[in-house]
Amino acid sequence: MNMKSQKHLLLALFTTGAMQVVAHAQSDALASPSLDPTKAPFPDFGYMVPASQAMGLSVFKLSQDYPEMEPKTELPPFFQTDFKTDWKKYLLQVRDYCFEGNIGNPDVKDDFRVENNTKRKWYHMPWQHYGLNGREGFHGLTKEAPVKVGQLSPDQTFSSGGAWAIGFFNDRAGWKIGQVWADHTNPDVNAMGDGFPDGSVLFKLLFVSIPKPLAEIQVPFLKNGVWWDAYATYNFASNERTEIQVGLTQMDIMVRDRRAPNGWVFGNFQFNGNSGAKTWENLVPVGIMWGEDPENKANPAAPFPLKQTPINKKLKETIINPDTNELPPTHLGWNGRLNGPLDNPMSSCFSCHSTAQYPQASALSPLFDPSLSNVKPGDDTWMLWFRNIPCGTPFNDKGGESTDFCLQLSESLQNFDTWKYGMDGLSASSYEKKTEIGNKKRLKGTYIPTVFSVGRRNQ
Repeated sequence: MNMKSQKHLLLALFTTGAMQVVAHAQSDALASPSLDPTKAPFPDFGYMVPASQAMGLSVFKLSQDYPEMEPKTELPPFFQTDFKTDWKKYLLQVRDYCFEGNIGNPDVKDDFRVENNTKRKWYHMPWQHYGLNGREGFHGLTKEAPVKVGQLSPDQTFSSGGAWAIGFFNDRAGWKIGQVWADHTNPDVNAMGDGFPDGSVLFKLLFVSIPKPLAEIQVPFLKNGVWWDAYATYNFASNERTEIQVGLTQMDIMVRDRRAPNGWVFGNFQFNGNSGAKTWENLVPVGIMWGEDPENKANPAAPFPLKQTPINKKLKETIINPDTNELPPTHLGWNGRLNGPLDNPMSSCFSCHSTAQYPQASALSPLFDPSLSNVKPGDDTWMLWFRNIPCGTPFNDKGGESTDFCLQLSESLQNFDTWKYGMDGLSASSYEKKTEIGNKKRLKGTYIPTVFSVGRRNQ
């Protein structure tokens, strides 16, 4: 395909909305032939309102100046707290660490613009702009999972909503991401080595796409909530995005902590607008997890919440918040393992993330693999997802390399491959913000489709 044909194809994609790629990146690749394509900026997002409507809007910017050298800064204070005996203090310290410098703006829509954080550096995962679930342009949210009737509360009848999320990585984790993506045209999963370094912190904010008036009636804990604009859909099955509002529901944390038997500590928070706290502080601890309790194979009868959170006191590697005044009734993971309200009740934080590798050869759950339709909860095949897998270890022996429990990294590599093999190296970037037309300065809200060709990745 020649350059002219490629440009026409890109313009067709914009016109038809087939991809609606409106990302800010590699915009000078054609104008500046000297620009090194291996270092050209990653796209910020993949879906956004038309450029003509972008005047005055706050637009998501990918934080991507990953450290070139492994940070040697002091470990955060929660590394002095025992996550087993003082689990709640540990979780709140991690939450404060994630919040510092990221919240407190006059408008919550301006919170978690991590590129502006003056306290510490945080980074995003590249290549999540691509595909039907790709990043939207207000806050960088990606489309995650559908929400079923009754999943958030017994009174929830709204059936078509879904989860939208964004993840963040501290400097230690950002350094490792930068190592994998050192060559932007040829990422190398082998650069993960033994995985993320000790002290890496990952956290994710999750929002639900249920209309606000309905959500506040059907889901009591979403009252007094945090609502963000998003270029998303209320109907999770639809790909016809519009500007909507999504409500903060959950926060997940992952800490690479060498004291943990398998290298990672998982934590989860649920929004509770009735807690009396302010905005983001309404995210109250659900619990903490550092293993799968693989000997526990019982299958619960009712995975969704009824009147109270079902706590399984037989679990030894999960602790759930017992304070019913703080934690609203919620479903957990399989047989009481840790999971959040927007997660699958037949899974767990550990089990999903343990599958993270490249290529992603296994589903996040046996429930998502049609070839395993006859597998029963608790049998040997099912329990492959509930093993205690050490950090940096591939989930299976099908030739994949571990991405060390980081599903976003696995997904970014898969997205890159799909783009490269399916689109033959075609990329679009736009949403350049220009102030003048005539002198090549950046014009706010102007589409600038470009072509960025790269070689195929080494097999």
